[in-house]
Amino acid sequence: MKQTQQLLDTLKQQLRAQGKTYRCLAAHLALSEASVKRLFSERTFTLERLEQACDFIGLDIGELAVLSRAAQARLQALTRAQEAEIAEDTALLLVAISVINGFSFNDLLDYYALSEQECIRKLAHLDRLKLIDLLPGNRIRLRVAPNFSWLADGPIQRFFQLKVQQEFFNSRFNADTENLMVLNGVLSRASNQKLQTLMGKMYQEFNQLMKDDAALPMADRKGNTLVLALRQWQYPLFKQYMK
Repeated sequence: MKQTQQLLDTLKQQLRAQGKTYRCLAAHLALSEASVKRLFSERTFTLERLEQACDFIGLDIGELAVLSRAAQARLQALTRAQEAEIAEDTALLLVAISVINGFSFNDLLDYYALSEQECIRKLAHLDRLKLIDLLPGNRIRLRVAPNFSWLADGPIQRFFQLKVQQEFFNSRFNADTENLMVLNGVLSRASNQKLQTLMGKMYQEFNQLMKDDAALPMADRKGNTLVLALRQWQYPLFKQYMK
C-alpha cells in the first residue's frame, strides 16, 4: 500500500505541476470530481484508471514509477546548520515556509512586501541550501520530500517556540476559523502512545489537505497553523500540593 500511496502522491504532484485540477481529470475519466477525490483518498484506482490518468498527464505508468522513486530521494530534513542559517534571516524563513507550502514566485511578490530582486536573492539562497531548484523564469521546484519536517528541537522549531507561540495564543479562538481545546486527564502510557499515533494521523491529514488544495488559486487559500502537543505534565502551580 505504501508504494500505491507514493504513486498517487506523484500523480497528484504531476497534476499540480501541469496546472490540471481534479475536475479536469474527472472529465477525462468520465467521473464526478467527488469520485476522483475518493479514488485518491481511498487509494482505489484500478490499473485501467491509473493508465487513463497517466495518459491524461502524458506519462505511462513506468514513467510515473520512475518519478515516484526519484521523489523518495528528496530531502526529508535539513541539517541543524542549514536550519540555523534560515532561522537567522526572518525574510528567508518566510520565503522558505511559503515555497514549501506551494507559493510561486508571483505569489511571493503578491503577498509579501519583498522587491523582485530581494525575492530572487532569498530564493537563490534556498537553492544553495538545496531546499529548492530555482529554474529559468524564476520558477521554483521543491527538493523536499512529502514527509519533510523541521528538526525536533532544531533552530526553526525553537524560533517558533520563543518568538511566535505567545502571539499565536493571543486570541479568544472564537472565530469560525479557530478552535482551541485544552484537555487534562490521568492516562496510562499505552493511552498516551495511542494519542501520539492519532496526532501522527492528524499531521498526515493536514499535509494531504494542503496537497489537495494546491491546485486552487492562491486567492482561495489562507494560511492556517495547527498546533498539536502532548506531554505528561502538570501545571507548576499545583506542584506544591503534590506528595
